[in-house]
Amino acid sequence: MTAPIDIAVSLMREGRFGDAEAVMQREVRAATVRHGHGSAAWASAQCDLGNILLNCDQIERAIECYRHATSVPAHDVKEHLTYRLNLGLALRLAGRLDDAEAELRRGAEDRRAFYGREHAGYAFGLEPLADVLLQRGNVREARDVIEEVVRNLWQNGHEHVASALALRAEVVHAAGTGEPLFHGVEQLPEDTAAQLVNEVLHRQGVADPAAHRAVLAALAAALQVRLGADHPATLNVLAALANAGRDLGDQSGRIDAIRQVLSSHDRQGRAEDALSAELGLALAFNDTGDAKAALRTYESAYTRAQRIGRPELTSLVLRNWGLALSEAGQPAAAERCLADAVTEAHRGADFEILGRAGVALGIFLQHQSRLEEARKALQDGLAALAPVHPDAIAGRGHLGAVEEGRTCGCGDTPRVIAEAFRDFVTRRLPQDLLERFDVTIADGDFKMDVHLRREPTQDELEHLNGVVQSALAEFRHRLKEQY
Repeated sequence: MTAPIDIAVSLMREGRFGDAEAVMQREVRAATVRHGHGSAAWASAQCDLGNILLNCDQIERAIECYRHATSVPAHDVKEHLTYRLNLGLALRLAGRLDDAEAELRRGAEDRRAFYGREHAGYAFGLEPLADVLLQRGNVREARDVIEEVVRNLWQNGHEHVASALALRAEVVHAAGTGEPLFHGVEQLPEDTAAQLVNEVLHRQGVADPAAHRAVLAALAAALQVRLGADHPATLNVLAALANAGRDLGDQSGRIDAIRQVLSSHDRQGRAEDALSAELGLALAFNDTGDAKAALRTYESAYTRAQRIGRPELTSLVLRNWGLALSEAGQPAAAERCLADAVTEAHRGADFEILGRAGVALGIFLQHQSRLEEARKALQDGLAALAPVHPDAIAGRGHLGAVEEGRTCGCGDTPRVIAEAFRDFVTRRLPQDLLERFDVTIADGDFKMDVHLRREPTQDELEHLNGVVQSALAEFRHRLKEQY
């Protein structure tokens, strides 16, 4: 029988955050009924619920769950140490660095008392403390702590040393001593060196963006020596380096990294991967304002796609090429590409590709004031897409504008997202509870106006709050694409 936490994780990976939370909320209630409030089983369920909430960007609610878990006397010391570590990590993610440092110091001392200084279990508690010290600007103590972590894990032959080395690179960079950021990588086993890539990539969003890019560049150079230019781990770092260049406005660095990836795929005869890289290169040229280079690259990508012979890939290239041609002021060529993208997608079996092609053609036709043709293209495209797909949200906004006789619906996307947010909440609440639930978007976030038909119970209030928080977690990332 599948464990509830495994079901919740699967739902979360599908983007069904509200359903994932509901599974674990039921598990907390079940543990309370079977074992009692404050039992070991209740604490374990609270921790699992906290893990789900944390991964759904509901950090404050996760902190509350972890506090519940740590409030239970330690029936199992190892479990209790895990709850306390999770609490410290969540406090760090919430930016509550004073509280996080205090919690992590306490947890590290408890781990040293339980495991001993030379045990890897102690190092697990020290590593996040070093991270918090770095974030607080205490680079000297962070260096001392992370060096102890690396020594411990290295001596224990523990694979978690990869995570410690990733953090150590940031600490060394922050110290500004000019030391190599990845000294000793040449001694790592191949699988550990590859794991180091995952650990560095996981630091995105935690580390300072400029520091993260410096770490990626140093790691790419180190792995080209240790693993070779064509190793998958090296290519993953180069891809991340390209993304970092895009985010920081370093377009030349971005283009150089993509070209290295493209050359590697060509050397290895990986045709579909090379096509993806070339599409990324075209987009990079377009972002630099070099429309001619972008269009030449799309033409080259189209030739690649034809050689591969998969209509889905050909459709994708034609769609992107058509959008670039439209942006470059070549509407006739753009229409040919976009129409051919739909035709090619019909030959394939990928409904998402078909839907995206149809929506792109429909929006183009709408902007050309050909509203009836646009209506059909948009309706056909939307029929092939999941309602929450970003292109579906854009398409619904434009279709609404077409039905009102307008030639542009580009400004309607926030309204469509707000309507989807409202539907998400109202479908999950008792039908007799809400009189009205209005949602608007202002200053890049959701604003809600709730009117109740009757006095809610405490459980209903908590459920309402939980549903709203789940909706915020699920829809805020869509807003980020608009603002």
